[in-house]
Amino acid sequence: MLPGEDAHHTAGYWYDGDDAVIALLEALRSFRRADEEMRRRISRDMDMNITDMQTLQLVIAAERAGEPITPRTIAGRLGISTASTTKLLDRLTLSGHLVRQPHPRDRRSVVVVATPHAHEEVRERLGHMHERMAAVARSVAPECRAAAAAFLQRMADELGRFGAVAPLTPKAPEAGRDDSSAGAPT
Repeated sequence: MLPGEDAHHTAGYWYDGDDAVIALLEALRSFRRADEEMRRRISRDMDMNITDMQTLQLVIAAERAGEPITPRTIAGRLGISTASTTKLLDRLTLSGHLVRQPHPRDRRSVVVVATPHAHEEVRERLGHMHERMAAVARSVAPECRAAAAAFLQRMADELGRFGAVAPLTPKAPEAGRDDSSAGAPT
């Protein structure tokens, strides 16, 4: 938000009308900003870069779902090259957080698995925060939880469908004005 603007004014940039819808979307934005900042803080505090943290999260989530995760899947989810993924996995393997193992169904491939050390460290450092998050979720009235969960899932689905956006273009110089000397001393 720019100085001198109020939240409703900036929300009106995108959404005119229903104040309740604007408040809901602004709360969602506030949550997303807080979540991003929390992840940066945790990454910094754990002396890991954000991509390393995201990789640990992906691997642990895949394990919890009972699905093997490959380096190629990690590369795709993070939007990085397979070469960068190899370096990332080498770093996390060297630190004792991940191991590569033969794929259970495809002998040509490997899967990535979190070590007991990684699970212990993640639980130790993040367990309290997850308990507090669960307490906030429990504070939502039981009759509202399904609607809240459905809203968040629909929003996640919509954001997942959002495609590429054209790059911004520089403003064309005004006719008859030479911008090359703008700011030059006279």
